[in-house]
Amino acid sequence: MSPLRYTACVMNTIATLDQFDFHHRIGGTPGPALVLFHTPGCASCRHWKRLLADYAGLYGNVTLYLVDVQRDMALAHEFGLYHLPAMFLFLNGQFHCEFQSEARMEQVYTALNAAIQTPPQEAP
Repeated sequence: MSPLRYTACVMNTIATLDQFDFHHRIGGTPGPALVLFHTPGCASCRHWKRLLADYAGLYGNVTLYLVDVQRDMALAHEFGLYHLPAMFLFLNGQFHCEFQSEARMEQVYTALNAAIQTPPQEAP
């Protein structure tokens, strides 16, 4: 898969997923999709949410989703979450890897490009 490219995009919202629509919506998402598992009371989670919204506004090359684990514990258990925030990358509807990066715009861009180039991992 080719590296991500810069495209102007005005998108400041991140769609919310729950345990009832998660697999259906992820499965129907073309290209890269990044899912942020969070709780509203988590300061790091809020920072990542703002950063990813800004990222989408600048680059527009990835679909972004949020999962509130306080509301949807089933998904937290499915993905074996022990810490938050946690992020997972999906490509063309299929699990690709757990996504990790420094919480800086340039680092997210670089890490996302690198993650897409790696072979897919087994889903948790």
